[in-house]
Amino acid sequence: MRTRTTILSALAAVMFASAPFSAIAQTQKFTSKAPTAADWAALAKLPDFTGVWEISPGTRGGGAGAAPARPSLTPAYEAKRKAYLATPPEDSEAANCLPAGMPGIMGQPYPMEFLLTPGKVTIVIEAYTQVRHIYTDGRPLPADPDLEFHGTSVGRWERDALVVETVGFSPLTQIERGVPHGDKMKIVERFQLTAPDTMSIQTTITDPEVLMAPYTSSRNLSRHRNWTIAEYICEENNRNFVDEKGRAGINLANPGGLPPKKD
Repeated sequence: MRTRTTILSALAAVMFASAPFSAIAQTQKFTSKAPTAADWAALAKLPDFTGVWEISPGTRGGGAGAAPARPSLTPAYEAKRKAYLATPPEDSEAANCLPAGMPGIMGQPYPMEFLLTPGKVTIVIEAYTQVRHIYTDGRPLPADPDLEFHGTSVGRWERDALVVETVGFSPLTQIERGVPHGDKMKIVERFQLTAPDTMSIQTTITDPEVLMAPYTSSRNLSRHRNWTIAEYICEENNRNFVDEKGRAGINLANPGGLPPKKD
């Protein structure tokens, strides 16, 4: 007689063998190489994106100094937006420390640090201590990406601009408040220095299920050479919650999930 442990182990093996292995296969299709001295030297020839950047005032949602245009939605999703606005929840899951994900995380009023290494640009975002990886090592976009808050980002250098394509987004992220995205949403960003300490980001979202046409917005970032990214622990002393109907509440009895004090 097989023990329960043996049976569970056998089931796990069968599930692993029969489960879709596209993510594993995709990982194995492209093999990152150890950087050489020439790879490190090549970084010096790229635009200097390193440092801590902050979104310039007036450009968080669109062009500088102007109210951003809203994306043009298909009738079905315009109806979803109107229904959301008719009875909006008191708060979002952000009250429960759920991050915005893409594309919203790149427009939040928190600093972000750019780090360049061979084959990768890493963006450390102070809000929620989020990290984005943009792969510039020549790998293709995955055909069957894992669904993640930031998606999977692949970039290429076009002269002095970094062009990034991102696919595969968590269903918990939205194009804008109250507007979910479709399965085929794609985001293209163009990062470019416009001055020694000024960067522009042009973002274009395409989603054939949700958008009538591609939606493009732009914002400027200012570099602060002496800044560092601060620690951001959303869960610390968190008293807020949001119930299944979107109603916000405060738990005064056990803030932050801390264990009760002993007498």
